[in-house]
Amino acid sequence: MGSATREALAAARSTLAGIDRSSAAVTGAQLLAATRSLGALAPLRAALADPSADESAKRTLVAAVFRGFEADALAVLDTVAASRWSDQDELVEGVEELGIRAIAIGAEGVDIEGELFAIGRVVASDAELELALGSKLGAADQKLALVDRLFAAKASEPTLTIVRHLVEQPRGRSFREALRRASFIVADESGSAIAIVTSATPLPPRQRERLERSLEERYGRAVRVNEVVDPAVVGGVRVQVGTDVIDGTVAARLTDLRLRLAG
Repeated sequence: MGSATREALAAARSTLAGIDRSSAAVTGAQLLAATRSLGALAPLRAALADPSADESAKRTLVAAVFRGFEADALAVLDTVAASRWSDQDELVEGVEELGIRAIAIGAEGVDIEGELFAIGRVVASDAELELALGSKLGAADQKLALVDRLFAAKASEPTLTIVRHLVEQPRGRSFREALRRASFIVADESGSAIAIVTSATPLPPRQRERLERSLEERYGRAVRVNEVVDPAVVGGVRVQVGTDVIDGTVAARLTDLRLRLAG
């Protein structure tokens, strides 16, 4: 992420912090709709990401394109338009992040992180399902119908809003990757972090507790551990928190050894 994008996101998040929580779900849904528009309309994306373009012209453009949106969503998009972004892709990613954060703000008490993780586990266990949801070839309405058929009875509406959006606009990401990023954003909005811990067998309760405490000390915030059991790692654990990865698995050490011998 470029420095311009970091500053732009900080400004937009400041605006987002002032939205009405009672209508945050609508704000989030509209920001995700704006993300899809930006992803689909190259001229719009280019105009808003152009650092040489007049700020007032960009704000006028946003007001015109998204004139049917509620006031809070328009306020966030106005801040987006008034800011400089490192590139077009980071602009789109930034608006998506803001939409997910808004949904999290409006879903107090809903375990969006846990629901996204559970959906990710279902998708990871079925290669055909992941292909059906992540492929560029399938019709969007068919994918959305599949999401509703599989998950509507198991997940909350805030979670489904995020999942439907990710299915509609994969932007070259695997579906699991998109779900993981969304869960990290939701956790960050709540002031916590998610650690995805992969091991050959489930962690004993005491080991899990020690790991949680260690990670909380390291990151200075509450950490939720989501476990993935994968016999292929043989032994040890792999821990991912955001972009940080600590790989202490036997499989990783064997791969490293093979690379050293080959070199």
